[in-house]
Amino acid sequence: MRRRGVLYDVGRVLNLQWRPVFDQAAVRHELRTIRDDLHCNAVRLCGRDPARLTAAGEEALRLGLEVWYCPELWNRPPAATLRYLATAARAAEQLRRRWPDRVVLSVATEASMFVRGIIPGRTLARRTANAPAALRAGRHTEPLARFLAGAARVARAEFGGALTYASLPFERVDWAPFDFVGVDHYRYAPTEAHYESALRHKLAHGKPVVVLEFGMRTYRDAEHDPTMLIRGITNWGTVALNRVPVLGRLVRPRLLRGEHVRDEEYQARRVVEDLTILDAAGVDGTFVTQFVEPMSPYSPSPRHDLDMNAFALVRTLPDGSWQPKAAFHAVAGFYASTSARNPVESRQDRPSATGL
Repeated sequence: MRRRGVLYDVGRVLNLQWRPVFDQAAVRHELRTIRDDLHCNAVRLCGRDPARLTAAGEEALRLGLEVWYCPELWNRPPAATLRYLATAARAAEQLRRRWPDRVVLSVATEASMFVRGIIPGRTLARRTANAPAALRAGRHTEPLARFLAGAARVARAEFGGALTYASLPFERVDWAPFDFVGVDHYRYAPTEAHYESALRHKLAHGKPVVVLEFGMRTYRDAEHDPTMLIRGITNWGTVALNRVPVLGRLVRPRLLRGEHVRDEEYQARRVVEDLTILDAAGVDGTFVTQFVEPMSPYSPSPRHDLDMNAFALVRTLPDGSWQPKAAFHAVAGFYASTSARNPVESRQDRPSATGL
């Protein structure tokens, strides 16, 4: 693989702001860690606010990282989403003009689930419930195709660089308007049997394939949890109540009831297994989910250890600092070895965002 990356959340928003505090100095430090210690040469920046995406993008580009700029306005209808995309694409173009061939724009993330009106349901929970019947009937295919065609047109009008889309494995996408085939591809019990065949289907399009999200949570046997990709084991109601002024002092965020076991080595092993599969399959790049999750802090109390539910490669501490987990060191080792096999001698030898 040529692109060795990690997903970096600058502030995704779905009911809650996933990164309540955006501190420029902290972002700069974390991006430098991603480059120097994780041995990444690319970073996927995700979030709703184009100003945050641009600020983080500037820091990453100054560090020599390739930026995959991923604006995400979730749970809005197509027309509003496309207006938002136009604004974000203009912001991404300003970065691209300063750093040509080093910015890739993603037009959306998992639109079947996160854009209202493709699968029936006003909320993600309702769309998740309705998805099996909608997919069997193929009712999502036409509205998804219309949305993505419109998204590609809007993006091309505002942005002069390479485009991708973070698809779901089951989505049928016309990749003609895009430069990269992008897919969010998690390997767990429901997808294990056809994980590699789904990759071969993506590679058959003849364009470079980049896996934009994959990873594993930090509790033992998470792969067998049917809710692993949706909510995992966090009691998100307690997280929301904790953020309510005054009332929040009375509610401590906690995990759902059950016997949950923290297992950093399990997470590390699973992520490296994924990287090995993806590298052998011939993908152009990978972005591990994810660097840090401020909303899921570590606690020595198992009931309150929200980091157990996190995909993050570092554990967030109560004071806001973080420490590398076993998965951090495992990914760093894999990327370092991959870099040694494919050394970049100069800027001219580095993969171009538009030259593939």
